[in-house]
Amino acid sequence: MKFTIAFIGFGTVGQGLAEILADRGKWLREEYGFEYSVVAVSDSIKGSVCDPGGLDLPHLLSLVKEKGSINDYPQGDKGWDSLKTIRQSPANTVVEVTYTDLRTGEPALTHIRTALSLGKHVVTSNKGPAALAYRELRDLARQKGVFFKFEGAVMSGTPLLNLALNHLEGARISEVRGILNGTTNFILTQMEKGLSYEEALAEAQRLGYAEAKPDADVEGWDAVAKVLILANLLMNTQLKVEEVSREGITNITPAHIQEAMRKKCRWKLIGSLRREGSQVRAKVAPEKIPLDDILAGVGGITNALTFSTDLLGKVTIVGPGAGRKETGFALLSDLLEISRSVS
Repeated sequence: MKFTIAFIGFGTVGQGLAEILADRGKWLREEYGFEYSVVAVSDSIKGSVCDPGGLDLPHLLSLVKEKGSINDYPQGDKGWDSLKTIRQSPANTVVEVTYTDLRTGEPALTHIRTALSLGKHVVTSNKGPAALAYRELRDLARQKGVFFKFEGAVMSGTPLLNLALNHLEGARISEVRGILNGTTNFILTQMEKGLSYEEALAEAQRLGYAEAKPDADVEGWDAVAKVLILANLLMNTQLKVEEVSREGITNITPAHIQEAMRKKCRWKLIGSLRREGSQVRAKVAPEKIPLDDILAGVGGITNALTFSTDLLGKVTIVGPGAGRKETGFALLSDLLEISRSVS
């Protein structure tokens, strides 16, 4: 199968995948038999272009870098919005990488529904649709005989979902708990070095780890979305946002940090799911973690998650939870998995 790809969104993550494809296209074809052509890009800020003959990715990336727009691309149809691009472009695969809205899942939810209903594969790093409408989208993909993949939605390029779904098959998972937000982990790490919360947040913003309005990270909403995705996939339950107990890190003070250190502990923002009989309890909150817990040794922007299983005991995966190339790699891994499945 040759993949004809439409990018819906061409920000940091979309460009990360585009850079990988541009750099490794020949190798991916020779090593994995992965044939592709990018036929459309639509971004609400950077513009849109569609050319059934294929787009020149290095040229597109150069235009974005130099002009912040792809509207000067020399050929193809211009000015299409995202839905027209999904419906009318010759793409058989949609890469959905717009922003996350955890209240409604939009606009990504409509993008993904539309693509799947047209029989197009979807890969995404967008947390909203997988958190809010996983079963609906999974069932629609199955009905249409296509794939809906979102490895990058939880721990960026770290293959968390592939590990849980493919390599822990046969083991019952009773609990998952871990560090699911790199921004808060960075802030807490910096506070251990003597910075106040405000100083650590400012440093995270300066380095690009935190947004100017950081509520999604520091209030725990980003981790809530990831906990919901894990609940959907691993515990066969569809929790609502309001069913996840949530507390962020904004009330953690240097005094809290020092007290934990005296007790040989560290503060971490922990997202967790636990089976309790027929119920699944979900929580996002700061916790004091003993230093002998593997999660206590995970600092900076790194993420980590521990699975508690009946056959293997505890299994922990550690890796990057964000990043341009890292999340681009997650999208690539989903594309390659689809390629293997349809070959």
